[in-house]
Amino acid sequence: MIKTVPILHDELKDYSNIKSKIQSLCNSEKLYPLVRNRGLYETDGSVPGYCLALIINGPSYLSFEFALSWHGLIPEAVYAFTSATFETGKKKTFTNHFGTFTYRDVPAEVFPLEVEAFSENGYRYLLASPEKALCDKLYELPPCRNKTELSNMLFDDLRIDEDAFEGLDLVKLFNLAGQYRCTNHRILRSLIRKDVGDE
Repeated sequence: MIKTVPILHDELKDYSNIKSKIQSLCNSEKLYPLVRNRGLYETDGSVPGYCLALIINGPSYLSFEFALSWHGLIPEAVYAFTSATFETGKKKTFTNHFGTFTYRDVPAEVFPLEVEAFSENGYRYLLASPEKALCDKLYELPPCRNKTELSNMLFDDLRIDEDAFEGLDLVKLFNLAGQYRCTNHRILRSLIRKDVGDE
């Protein structure tokens, strides 16, 4: 359960030194700080990190490598909780008991697209669709020069599973990529154009 400093002050009002008591609860692993100096704590040390990503820094949704792995597009397990934000101007990273949480910007106009909300044991988290996670990842990578370079980036560098890629909703991917207005997305649209019947 998430606890804020005001909640803890109310619950611990009978203690003469509340700050010291909070530190004691952290030392005994009855409270887990989520963000240093922000006054957010979790009481359950076994909560999956993805359930906390939105709480630690929002608005945001899980995307990039974490979502690509979640959807089976890349073979590696991903241990950082990678999320998309918008108009923050810089990458943010937080590390705590639950793992490492990173936040990177995507264009504001695409931020709300293809994101689904889930609930788990009272926690809410937002997750990009596989198509959106791929577009977000391509957004942060250096621009390719042609379809060959992009294909190499997808299947060699990122190690996107080709069968999983072919299983994507390519019409959705084609249309979504058009919203980013970036070189990699323009080339991606060219790469899959023949498969979506858009001539």
